[in-house]
Amino acid sequence: MLFLTEIIQFIMYMTVKYNIDDSHGISHSFDILHFVNEIYDDECLKNPKLKEQENIIFISALLHDMCDKKYMKEDNGMREIQTFLEKLDSSSGSLKPLEVEMIQTIIQTMSYSKVKKQGFPDLEEYQTAYHIVRESDLLCAYDVDRSMIFHLYNETKNMDSAYECALDLFYNRVFKHEEDNLILLDTTKRLIPELKAKSLFRLNSWKKIITRPKL
Repeated sequence: MLFLTEIIQFIMYMTVKYNIDDSHGISHSFDILHFVNEIYDDECLKNPKLKEQENIIFISALLHDMCDKKYMKEDNGMREIQTFLEKLDSSSGSLKPLEVEMIQTIIQTMSYSKVKKQGFPDLEEYQTAYHIVRESDLLCAYDVDRSMIFHLYNETKNMDSAYECALDLFYNRVFKHEEDNLILLDTTKRLIPELKAKSLFRLNSWKKIITRPKL
């Protein structure tokens, strides 16, 4: 990707400016990038025209939390993202206005809370691109440590409480992604069982650690 280094530098800038913690910062951007990479390659085998939307898919995934309302006013973050995208340039060219528009649209409609409240948007030929980005973000949610890190930074300084918050999140939200009809793509469905098994193992491991009487 011609723009990758500039995008990563922008993410690093935004995380410092808005005090975005590790759960939604550069590590999360890397994690979602790898999920997108795998799902995108699989989907391109079925629909080669997706290759024309590669910039939209990968850039939306990388930047999706740089306007998260947990850390800033969403409108402020979106303005910074738009300005960055419009200035983004390389020796081979810049993003097309339609690409910038679709990146913004995906970012603004993909969150779990918005989907639960409003449903999926109708993005016509960009619908699969949208789901690739959205479902890659859902796969990142199976990281138990990420959940605990978020709660420690934002809601509690107590490890017991962070664990209980994570436990509640996983059993009332993350483990219900399929039941809630949030998973549509075959590759995502294939990846979930292993990720769920890892989550359960990690939750159990944290329970053992937290309940050690001398720790």
